[in-house]
Amino acid sequence: MSKELLLEIGAEEIPAGFVPKALTALEEMVRKECAAARLEVTGIRTMGTPRRLTLVVEGLPSVQPDAEVTAMGPSKKAAFAPDGTPTKAAEGFARGQGVAVSELQVVTTDKGEYLCVTKQEQGRPTHELLAELLPRLVAAIPFKKSMRWADLDVRFARPIHWIVALFDGVVVPFSFGPIQSGNISRGHRFMANSTFPVRDFAHYLEECERHFVIVDQERRKETIRKETHRIAKTTGGHLLPDEALLDEVTYLVEYPSAIVGTIPAEFLVVPKEVLITSMRSHQRYFSVVDEAGKLLPYFITIPNTLAEDPAVVVKGNERVLRARLSDARFFFDEDRKVRLEARVEQLKSVVYQQKLGTSFEKMERFKALAEDLAEQLNPSIKHQTGRAALLCKADLVSGMVGEFPEVQGIMGREYALHDGEESVVANAIAEHYLPSQAGGELPGSDCGAFVSLADKLDTLCGCFGVGLIPTGAADPYALRRATIGMISIIIDRAYSLSLKNLITTTLERLAPKLTRPQEQVQQDVLEFFRGRFVNLMGNSHRADVVDAVVAAGFDNLADCAERIRALDTFRQRDDFQPLTITFKRVCNIVKDGVDTAVDPALFKDEAEHTLYRVLQETNTAALQRIDQQQYLDALADIAGLKWAVDAFFDAVMVMAEDQAVRNNRLALLTAINRLFNRIADFSRLAG
Repeated sequence: MSKELLLEIGAEEIPAGFVPKALTALEEMVRKECAAARLEVTGIRTMGTPRRLTLVVEGLPSVQPDAEVTAMGPSKKAAFAPDGTPTKAAEGFARGQGVAVSELQVVTTDKGEYLCVTKQEQGRPTHELLAELLPRLVAAIPFKKSMRWADLDVRFARPIHWIVALFDGVVVPFSFGPIQSGNISRGHRFMANSTFPVRDFAHYLEECERHFVIVDQERRKETIRKETHRIAKTTGGHLLPDEALLDEVTYLVEYPSAIVGTIPAEFLVVPKEVLITSMRSHQRYFSVVDEAGKLLPYFITIPNTLAEDPAVVVKGNERVLRARLSDARFFFDEDRKVRLEARVEQLKSVVYQQKLGTSFEKMERFKALAEDLAEQLNPSIKHQTGRAALLCKADLVSGMVGEFPEVQGIMGREYALHDGEESVVANAIAEHYLPSQAGGELPGSDCGAFVSLADKLDTLCGCFGVGLIPTGAADPYALRRATIGMISIIIDRAYSLSLKNLITTTLERLAPKLTRPQEQVQQDVLEFFRGRFVNLMGNSHRADVVDAVVAAGFDNLADCAERIRALDTFRQRDDFQPLTITFKRVCNIVKDGVDTAVDPALFKDEAEHTLYRVLQETNTAALQRIDQQQYLDALADIAGLKWAVDAFFDAVMVMAEDQAVRNNRLALLTAINRLFNRIADFSRLAG
């Protein structure tokens, strides 16, 4: 008969960002531990609040099933002397397994012959196993930071005050530090600060709610979502969506409610991004906007209690907010007394990175690259691009960005507009930080895109050039995100650019700073781009299609993306698999190909003449379409070669004894293969 396990770890308030990861890890660890212990389950669920991590496992057996267990020992060579007598290695292994040496068996493995012993292991009561397993789980829950308290040896995110551990309604006895497991939980710290007994999971949820604790984080989240939307409507506006803030607040409260307060009118002159950022980051307040997206003078806060007098709570929150926004208003007024251009000189005293110089040096490098991009892609905005690049980092030394780093770029735009800069320049200053996250908003103008690309590429090449290369565990300069951002911009705006040339130009400007050979850095950066590009395109296209197209060249990312889209669409054709088989046969025969010209005079069979004629006709049409990036049509043209290629293979032997004939046939197939490779390497396609 299946049973239920309930575990609750009660602690002092755990930081909101710690709880979701801890719950995910707890579920994964339980699943692995149960599998290792041969305990099948029907369901595992985790829930959490700031004060408790809860686990329920359903469908556990009351007794662990019996099993036949094989233990491997030393090699036969190490276990027995030349005369066949057992060595200490064999005797020690047998003793450790509780059997006689004569009971040991020899088995053949990939590594040779080894000793082993097979035993019948009787299943233990699950209750007994859990008493050993649960303290291990509690100790193993990972946190970004953990702590000790009092003079204890145990560690956890915050001091633990109680543990509930029940299997089939019976306490699973174990201790963690001085805390002994039991069946007693606790209510809300302020609204029901008392203990209560628990019988099972259903009873636990019922009693928690009666004591003002909503354990299920999804229920709390939906409660907050509905309440914030409801209250926002009472102001005449609607809630500004903020899923990240919603997630965070969900783990700050155990019994949420929502209250609306007012933003003093004098602070509404400050850019709305600053107000929203201040309320969000420092106070965890939700913002209210009108239909046009204009910030309304209201905020919504989520207290952890049901207020007896909401007006008192509102007054306290408004007092705190006034102090915070007074600082923002002060910085905003003071910053505008100094022109943005005048701040550029201050960047000379700001170290960007010890080996790569100051922020001013970096700006000079990527300004030149941004102007190069403009010259190549949109010469009419070269001056504006250079102006935006010159000013885009100047707000870093402003008081506002010093106090609220999250509004860098946004304040640069505001100050540029205040100084009378062109709107395209001001907007590019804000846009050059985009995208700020994977899948995020991209620059909306060429000017912003050029500065963004230049800035990010200088960072990437600079870091690789001085050995600051991301590892699997660390990417302190967010180079992966920056590279994905560059790829996304290039594809989104269909910029026809040589990636290799861009990297070369960037590295030439970085040459005095490089500590690694420039050629090696270039190869590493290209490979880094390739990896990110393959991953990004693989999210929406077949892996083998992406691999085949990238293998044919990815220097022009926008062009490569078009080829991937075309081939992925083309493969939906009913005749795609037969086409692939034929084309892969060509690829496999010629491999690297031959560089000799095709000589029709050496043809021995009509099939050779036919294939050569069809190839010439196809080349003319397909290459014209390829030059116009009409890849789907070009693939259709190339598909027309199939019947002629099949007839060629049926009629002739490519590897003829006559070397001249053989080389001529290989040259013909090479010409076909090189036409394929203008789009993709068909040998890499699956099927």
